[in-house]
Amino acid sequence: MMNTLQDVPLAQAYRLLNHGPTVLVSSAHAGQQNVMAAAWAMPLDFDPPKILVVIDKATHTRKLMEASGEFALNVPCRYQAQAVVAAGSASGADCDKFAASGLQAMPAQRIAAPLVQGCSAYLECRIIQEPHNQQQYDLFIAEVVAAQADSRVFSNGRWHFDGHDALRSLHHVAGGHFFVSGDTVSGQT
Repeated sequence: MMNTLQDVPLAQAYRLLNHGPTVLVSSAHAGQQNVMAAAWAMPLDFDPPKILVVIDKATHTRKLMEASGEFALNVPCRYQAQAVVAAGSASGADCDKFAASGLQAMPAQRIAAPLVQGCSAYLECRIIQEPHNQQQYDLFIAEVVAAQADSRVFSNGRWHFDGHDALRSLHHVAGGHFFVSGDTVSGQT
């Protein structure tokens, strides 16, 4: 497969999540790695770029995140919908979710947690410790330390899915069902 990944300036990293996609959260610690689906992730700040993600206390991903202090948000594509459901339907404490879901891990640039091969965008994150938010609300705040996107669908700071239907992002609507991102429209005259 041709490498179409390009670095995204950190000042534009929020744009990778601004349209509300479902994400795959990947984590690693002490020789273990895991991946899970999450629908509650969003940008928080621009400089330095920060994100929010909700990760339940019972998840194996959270245990690895808390132990390592880092994780990645991966923006999966339409063609990965079945793998996203599989990653969100099992516990990494019971199986290798990469293998079970058919997802492939690949190295990140700045963190030890793997990225998920084939996604349209990646945000490598380091947790900003907020014990009250983490324990009370399962809410993690993290600084984005690296960001990349597939240049076929994200360039010049904008998403443009036209002509790449298989790469459209997923938006969870419940019960293993998703919408995909649609056509771009402009509000400018």
